[in-house]
Amino acid sequence: MEITTKKLKLSQIKPNPTNPRKIGKVEMERLVKSLQDFPEMMELREIIVDENNIILGGNMRYRALKQIGEKECIAKIVTGLTVDQKREFIIKDNSNFGSYDMDALANLWSDLPLVEWGVDLPEDWLKDPETEGNADAEPQIDRAEEL
Repeated sequence: MEITTKKLKLSQIKPNPTNPRKIGKVEMERLVKSLQDFPEMMELREIIVDENNIILGGNMRYRALKQIGEKECIAKIVTGLTVDQKREFIIKDNSNFGSYDMDALANLWSDLPLVEWGVDLPEDWLKDPETEGNADAEPQIDRAEEL
């Protein structure tokens, strides 16, 4: 296996027609916003393509970049993988083997827009404690559901 990292024009990259992942409208809007707010992310997490420039990892980021109007991105080009290895990578790259430590999130990270960044928080975290139990209070709307 050989790996090369370089800038490619988005027009050179081909979405994977067999990509088993999909993304909803709200999630795509969050991804687009995320890349607009923090474009350096694409230097830290390249799109991974095979020797034919078919995406193995990063189909959604590729779509988001196109939507933003970007013309190129940093890509990691991997050659020498078998078809089975490519298929294994595609699934494993999108698998979530871990979970968040909710205590650490609550104590160290709660000042950040975690939902906006794609963290699935428990329902009770999304409620405003000041209005809990106050029947006269305006109902609280989860901003994520609004999108």
